[in-house]
Amino acid sequence: MNLKSLFHPKTLAVVGVSQSNEKHPANVIYNKNNLRLQARVFPVNERGGFYQGEKTYASVLDIPEKVDLAVVATRAEGVPKILDDCIHAGVGGAVLISGGFAERGNRDLQNRIVSIAKEADFPFIGPNCLGIYSPPHVDTFFIPSERIVRPESGKVTLVSQSGGILVDHIVKLAGEGVGLSRAVSIGNKALIGEVELLEYFADDPETNVIAFYIEGFGEKEGRKFVLKAGQCRKPVVVLKAGKTSGGSHAVSSHTASLAGDYEVFSSALAQFGVVEAKDEFELIPFCEALCCYQQPIAGNIGIITGSGGHGALAVDACLSHGLSVPTLMDKDQIEIKKRMSPRIQSIASLNNPIDLTGSAMDEDFVVAVSLLSRVKEVDCLLILLLPYLPGITSDLGARLSQIYRQTGKPMIAYVPHVEKFLMFVEGFQLNQIPVAHSIEEAVHMAKALRRPQPS
Repeated sequence: MNLKSLFHPKTLAVVGVSQSNEKHPANVIYNKNNLRLQARVFPVNERGGFYQGEKTYASVLDIPEKVDLAVVATRAEGVPKILDDCIHAGVGGAVLISGGFAERGNRDLQNRIVSIAKEADFPFIGPNCLGIYSPPHVDTFFIPSERIVRPESGKVTLVSQSGGILVDHIVKLAGEGVGLSRAVSIGNKALIGEVELLEYFADDPETNVIAFYIEGFGEKEGRKFVLKAGQCRKPVVVLKAGKTSGGSHAVSSHTASLAGDYEVFSSALAQFGVVEAKDEFELIPFCEALCCYQQPIAGNIGIITGSGGHGALAVDACLSHGLSVPTLMDKDQIEIKKRMSPRIQSIASLNNPIDLTGSAMDEDFVVAVSLLSRVKEVDCLLILLLPYLPGITSDLGARLSQIYRQTGKPMIAYVPHVEKFLMFVEGFQLNQIPVAHSIEEAVHMAKALRRPQPS
């Protein structure tokens, strides 16, 4: 199936637009796309008439232009007829917002629309979903424009069975300054699921990282997904729900999926080099780090800090997540000490973590990062930057980023999440260096980079 029309439509039909209820999902979708996005939009309602001065069509068959994408927000029982109309009108694909299918026990109706679509090779997302957020082309989320948080354009694509979880993570991406390429809520995934979307986004030039929130799979679907994800040349991140018996029951009632044996699934992800986020707090840091660095690391971390306490916490976090913090060789410690400011030579600790102390200045960080970037026993740097140290300036983030550009050794920065310190953060982010706002989050980023390459 050709999925391009789903994500790059030039014409859009919204089926189910109400003449009397402005809060109807179809009305929200129509207004948002008509006013803010690039596709030409047509309202559809079986009664016809006019909506906001625009002709409302009784069917997609009546629209005088070829429609690339139809968004359907009607009662479930009317969906088969609408799909038939779309197919006969030559529509490129559909998003089925409508609920009331397998998630409510109505499997026969869901099987019917799948049969209709398969026979015509007609792609659709859903049903029981929010659908597709693919700016500047289309946004089928029935969330009013004033309530949407829009991340900057970027290279992360999110795919989720849950619309609510998807929106949560879009908000978190925006809060962390991580750019979004596409977001897809697949709901019951009756026709198009994780496997098909993984294949599509693996070839999408606007996607560098593909992240999935997964509740469950149909029979043999989980194995196929893991194999495809393991073969994907782009990083794939998975957050799985239904890890417990209670969670499995909730999954079944939500999207009618089978949660399956979590331990088996988790082991398979690890075996095939797919990054698993254990919880929601790992997913966004994983995406941010993997957007910046495509090549995996072994997991040998060099830590540079201006506070011994921060360094100790970072070591504990690294070791608890299976990363190593190797002791530096004497010659490397001597070289760093020789180049740093005389004022801290006698008080700095250089074993790893390198604790430059609260008396450090910009040049001390530059020296330590520059030399540690060339130590072969270390394959990733964790820089714990405390902007309130009196001797450093807001230029430091940008200066340290230039070292990465010269050496190519990945670095991850920790900067406290306070607006006053934004200048430090921007110095890193403008140079594609991931920034964490807690030590644990920084270690999560390093953990994400330690993944085997697909064979």
